[in-house]
Amino acid sequence: MDLDFTDNYKVKTQFSIKKTDTKYSGQLKKNEGKEMLQKEKEKLRELQEKLYADGSKSLLIVLQAMDAAGKDSLIEHVFGGVNPQGCEVHSFKTPSSKEYSHDFLWRHYTALPEKGKIGIFNRSHYESVLVCKVHPEYNLSEKVWDSVDDFDDEFWENRYENINNFEKHLAENGTTIIKIFLNVSKDEQKKRFLDRINEPEKNWKFAAGDLSERKLWDQYMTAYEDAISKTSKENAPWFVIPADDKWFARVAAIQIIIDTLEKMDLKYPKLSEKEATGLADAKKELESE
Repeated sequence: MDLDFTDNYKVKTQFSIKKTDTKYSGQLKKNEGKEMLQKEKEKLRELQEKLYADGSKSLLIVLQAMDAAGKDSLIEHVFGGVNPQGCEVHSFKTPSSKEYSHDFLWRHYTALPEKGKIGIFNRSHYESVLVCKVHPEYNLSEKVWDSVDDFDDEFWENRYENINNFEKHLAENGTTIIKIFLNVSKDEQKKRFLDRINEPEKNWKFAAGDLSERKLWDQYMTAYEDAISKTSKENAPWFVIPADDKWFARVAAIQIIIDTLEKMDLKYPKLSEKEATGLADAKKELESE
């Protein structure tokens, strides 16, 4: 059974969204996947503790997807067992007037995880080349450009370059980056939207604007394909996970995260000779009470 999800879903060449599965078709069964998730959560907890103790590196996880793809529930089910002190989630909504008064990366800089911590961006700086590419008029709020005519191919190429440079800088300064796109189908999104409408306890999750954005599905797919192709680098790779089955998306994501942490060469702090002597003295004092 092929369970190397890290290698299977890493974007290594030119990305084509039409050639990418939204539904898992491998041999892993749902009940097996759920058992695997529970075991992997314990491993993730231990690695997060080691990252915190090491204190010299951080991990940034970027989550992007269409509405109802399962980002929120993935965060809940994958990170439910980690120490909250070592994990921070930031959900980026429409920029505020203060955020618009800075460059488009500013609010993401201020939310980056400090050394020893895992940071999760639920939506991210990629909104500037996704929703803002589908709705280029949104960029006018940055007060730098006069017309949507300014947002030509050169503008978007510069944005991709800005993002690549931003992530390169982070990677060179102790932050490991993984970016996950939950690839849900239009049919599955429809089903989940209807669930939100039909089940009263889920009504709050549905917004009228969701339907207007759904009508722009093809434009969003083009924007995702361009963004992922232009910004999947070795120092900040994209992983495109089939997301029609939430249980599988969670298992694949946690394995990718664990594999990444294991490659970070994390170490528990080593005591100096003086500290070790002090520890031995403290032990003797306590045992003699």
